Amino acid sequence: MKKIIVTLLMSSTIASFGQQQNKYPLTRKGDKIDVYFETQVADPYRWLEDDRSQETADWVKAQNQVTFDYLAKIPFRDAIKQRMEKLWNYEKVSAPFKEGKYTYYYKNNGLQNQSVLYRKDASGKEELFLDPNTFSKDATTSLDAVSFSKDGSLCAYSISEAGSDWRKVIFINAETKQNIADQLIDVKFSGLSWKGNEGVYYSSYDKPKGSELSAKTDQHKLYFHRLGTSQSDDQLIFGDKEKRRYVGGSVSEDNHYLFITAANSTSGNELYVQDLTQPNSEIKSIHSGFEYDVHVLDNVGTQLYLITNLGAPNKRIVIVDVNAPSVSNWKDCIAETEQVLSPSTGAGFIFANYMKDAVSVVKQFDYKGTLVREIQLPGLGTATGFSGKNEDEVLYFSFTNNVTPTTTYQFIPTEGKSSIYVQPKVDFISDNYTSKQVFYTSKDGTKVPMIITYKKGTPLNGKNPTILYGYGGFNISLTPSFSIANAVWLEMGGIYAVANLRGGGEYGKKWHDAGTKIQKQNVFDDFIAAAEYLIAQKYTSSDFLAIKGGSNGGLLVGATMTQRPDLMKVALPAVGVMDMLRYHTFTAGAGWAYDYGTAEDSKTMFDYIKGYSPVHNVKAGVKYPATLVTTGDHDDRVVPAHSFKFAAELQAKQAGANPVLIRIETNAGHGAGKPVSKTIEEAADLQAFTLYNMGIQSLPIK
Repeated sequence: MKKIIVTLLMSSTIASFGQQQNKYPLTRKGDKIDVYFETQVADPYRWLEDDRSQETADWVKAQNQVTFDYLAKIPFRDAIKQRMEKLWNYEKVSAPFKEGKYTYYYKNNGLQNQSVLYRKDASGKEELFLDPNTFSKDATTSLDAVSFSKDGSLCAYSISEAGSDWRKVIFINAETKQNIADQLIDVKFSGLSWKGNEGVYYSSYDKPKGSELSAKTDQHKLYFHRLGTSQSDDQLIFGDKEKRRYVGGSVSEDNHYLFITAANSTSGNELYVQDLTQPNSEIKSIHSGFEYDVHVLDNVGTQLYLITNLGAPNKRIVIVDVNAPSVSNWKDCIAETEQVLSPSTGAGFIFANYMKDAVSVVKQFDYKGTLVREIQLPGLGTATGFSGKNEDEVLYFSFTNNVTPTTTYQFIPTEGKSSIYVQPKVDFISDNYTSKQVFYTSKDGTKVPMIITYKKGTPLNGKNPTILYGYGGFNISLTPSFSIANAVWLEMGGIYAVANLRGGGEYGKKWHDAGTKIQKQNVFDDFIAAAEYLIAQKYTSSDFLAIKGGSNGGLLVGATMTQRPDLMKVALPAVGVMDMLRYHTFTAGAGWAYDYGTAEDSKTMFDYIKGYSPVHNVKAGVKYPATLVTTGDHDDRVVPAHSFKFAAELQAKQAGANPVLIRIETNAGHGAGKPVSKTIEEAADLQAFTLYNMGIQSLPIK
């Protein structure tokens, strides 16, 4: 395939921008001062928190004008975008699932902004079921949850508009695809679980006073909506008494029980049960308190199968009778091992998906906890799926790693046999690349894993453009997966490294807790040590290193670049939590306190948080790396004011020639449901900005 070599002289372009670095839009400084434990903290850009003000809107428009003018001058920006579009343009088909008499699956013909839900009947005839590309003219309304009644005759689905976490729920007759009159609004952080054909359980908050995109939402409630009635008549099931920030309800597959989870933070929960076969039965507690996680995996009659980290930091599965559910009666079905457990069920079996150094190992058990077999996977990588209804005879799983596009496999549980179901046809030669895991040493001596991916034959001469990606929080694990954007980066000769930092879930609750609250600095130290390892081993150097992360990973980038601005050439913080003194005052941010603590907890906690909060640690006269902050104007998970304030501080205090820009996507939220076209444009812009500021003079693009 033909390669385009784009050659340019970088130095004069960068110097030119450096001479114009004061031409950022003027950001007004206010006089707002907060007092924490007798310490005054200035917040001059507090006004940018007002997402409904014209002044904020004008600031966003002015910043975007500067940013997109800058990006438009990068000679190879369009070439990167075109290659990304070409590589992205292949058919993607999800694993199928059965509901009623139909088999459903998602499909994207390549560049469709939103994937389409199709179905087939017993004869194999395909028909379109839901096409979210028709929900809005600009494709910024996406399909979220889809839930069918037990017999498959009714369907409830939720939609997100402009990327917001607030949802609308629509009900349709699954056979005719005609709308039922019911519609729910103002639904947030919710599943949709049917009780027979009567209606659904869903969760939401009271609509906040003030901005629905930034005002605090603090008390979650579980409701039951009965079909044919008004939402105003919905029955409040749980959450009206004691405050719980996260509440969810799900009905057992046999339609016998309603299970309710309640939590005040992102770690630890209560568990309740209600017998749906007895009218107006009381809600009973299975587990109280928030020190541990407990969730229902399945039930067989009155026997509950629970997944928990109580007494097992890497999780175990226990069995208990619903009529005597106290912890003293819990009995191990699948005991804890050295690897973290993430189980699923289907076809009458339990599938224990273990993480071994962030790579999947899957074992099949019967419901007595007896090992049936270890499932042979296609290689080292990430396997997901192995779930379905108890009566299913065939299950599906997907496999991927950093150089293998996601492939779906069909699996017959009674035989242990798997075969390829859908293999994508991607214009990417996986055999030309290598992906290896290394273990490096962090500041305190902790061994941390990292997977490094690059083109075979790449010389380790310290001159390779490298993106180091991390997250390090909320018990979330970064496992190997294929990305079109990363594939383009690799094709161009870039190196892509993912560090499995403390704060994540790769090694269970202990690993998670080691990166929380007063130990949060461990996460930043792990990331810094990853960068130093890449430099020491000559994969790259500070002149060719970019650091990248989103959400909690945006905080990671912000903290790292303010602590060690000399370590990298480019910083790419996305939708980041940047104002750590005020994060808990926006939307559902108070629920993140398990990981972060809050500035109100104690003077010790305030001092610690202020010591790394990105917004509060930008210093005048420091040469920060070239920075492209990204966010969405409808992000109501991590409100864009975090990014606005950070960009304003950097622009006001940056020394030297490196640009500090902010790219604000309009009609976009935290990331979920973003149209493919917007995703491609943003990814191409990030890579173009990165290479341009590394002074790359020739760029091989297919």
